[in-house]
Amino acid sequence: MTNKNHEADVAFIKALAELLRDNDLTELQVKRDYGEDDSLNVRVSRQMAVAAQVQMPVAAAPAPFAAAAPAAAALAADASEDPASHPGAVTSPMVGTVYLQAEPGAPAFAKVGDKVSEGDTLLIVEAMKTMNHIPAPKAGTVKRILVEDGAAVEFGSPLVIVE
Repeated sequence: MTNKNHEADVAFIKALAELLRDNDLTELQVKRDYGEDDSLNVRVSRQMAVAAQVQMPVAAAPAPFAAAAPAAAALAADASEDPASHPGAVTSPMVGTVYLQAEPGAPAFAKVGDKVSEGDTLLIVEAMKTMNHIPAPKAGTVKRILVEDGAAVEFGSPLVIVE
């Protein structure tokens, strides 16, 4: 491999790491073919910090962290109310980008308060230039929409609550 290819590969890997960070992803894998017997396989991953790990007794916390203790307690309380554990949660079946309407300016597939039937499209997850319609798993009312239009989501991320 020439030094020029090496420099280009390093720049490519740095760009992948930025993409990972900017879209809040945990892993990205790419194969780049240069020719018949020349290719580059890259897997970039990172571990996400979990806020619930910051639990310390408030009395043992040094003075600068005493103000952060209520915030940590609030995060721990929010973790117990995880939308993904809700029985009506519709989760993402893949990594991709969420779209709440078919095209910009079009009405949303579903809004909070809408009644939906089983199989109705709730939103779209775009993955690898393919638009995947995410259907309602059951009939009910849309109680919450947990993602913003154009947001990146990971596999298993809660998208919508249907009750």
